[in-house]
Amino acid sequence: MRLLAVAVGTRLPAWADAAFAEFAKRMPRELSLELKEIKAEPRSGGKPVEALLAAEAGRIRAALPARCRLVALDERGADLATPQLAGRLRQWMETGDDVAFVIGGPDGLAPDLKAAAAETLRLSSLTLPHALARVLLAEALYRATSLLKNHPYHRE
Repeated sequence: MRLLAVAVGTRLPAWADAAFAEFAKRMPRELSLELKEIKAEPRSGGKPVEALLAAEAGRIRAALPARCRLVALDERGADLATPQLAGRLRQWMETGDDVAFVIGGPDGLAPDLKAAAAETLRLSSLTLPHALARVLLAEALYRATSLLKNHPYHRE
């Protein structure tokens, strides 16, 4: 089973790439974590936000594996503690399908893409820069995995 972070935006700061790569490297083989960057639609040109989101949603859909569980990351999503996320990971592992966590661009995700998601989660009540959201997702997934494996990384 693969975990995918499908994120709108490219050319992020080197620290964000390095931090995501560090947590991805720590993931166990059976739960690999991969980043798929999606080109953001240019915000110049006067296109309405709906058109920008629709273009990005098309690119996101094209990047998803044929069979995967879509999890939208959104500020209005469910707020899970680490043990709850670990429980979700355990459930997802039982199905064997890949899980794609989708992080939107500056204007979020298209409403139809959010509606198509199996579930919607939020990383924090705080507003996060997109580079940090990727790192936070990778760390949260690593921490939840370490909890499942009784690894000492997670401490209550």
